[in-house]
Amino acid sequence: NPAGSDYPAAGVHRGRPAFYGGEVMERWLNKILLGDCLDIMREMPDKCVDLVLTDPPYGIDAGSGTAVYIVNKKWGQDHEKRRNITTGDWDKKRPDKAYFDEIKRVAKNYIIWGGNYFSDYLEGSPCWIVWDKCNGDSFFADGELAATSFNTKLRICRKLSQGFIKSKDDKEDRIHPTQKPVSLFEWILRLYSKPGDIILDPFLGSGTTVAACINLERQYIGIEINPDYVLASQQRIKKATEQR
Repeated sequence: NPAGSDYPAAGVHRGRPAFYGGEVMERWLNKILLGDCLDIMREMPDKCVDLVLTDPPYGIDAGSGTAVYIVNKKWGQDHEKRRNITTGDWDKKRPDKAYFDEIKRVAKNYIIWGGNYFSDYLEGSPCWIVWDKCNGDSFFADGELAATSFNTKLRICRKLSQGFIKSKDDKEDRIHPTQKPVSLFEWILRLYSKPGDIILDPFLGSGTTVAACINLERQYIGIEINPDYVLASQQRIKKATEQR
């Protein structure tokens, strides 16, 4: 058991989901799968999800020297209760082209953050999403780009993000070093999906996509290879569900 006995069994499925008759079986919807998303997506039928919304590793070594922790209290408290879950080589290389081929096969549309790092894997589109971080003169990047499959116009979302300084409507502690705001993903889902749609995130990380889906009544399938992030996502799901 790679996740260990401390990890919740409810809602966490190890291995590949089952499909029947070209439709995702209901019992796999609104669950988080622990495993390699390439293996899991290869079991999925064509165009079985309405949208892939995901933030893959970019291959820029963003995890080098990083120490980020799961915690239920604010930063600066109870350090001994936190767990280092992000140091390592998770961002040493970008995913192979096969991952993106499967995304395009299983999804009717996709939105992929860091699309500028995967331009050789993706088709051209007029619809890019720009996250303007409203950084002013700070040394942080001014924004991030997401590639999409939509044949619509470029869209810009302006939302403050300067390291640990963030918008007033984003109150969650950071779990992952490249964690996106839930409100940013909600903005995306309002524009590019409708209630009841199935949203797949094959690189789930800390579960931002799932939290946004719960808030906006979208169905979801989340896939994550790191058991620590599966636990973190489960905690966020519980919190998001309780707050609805």
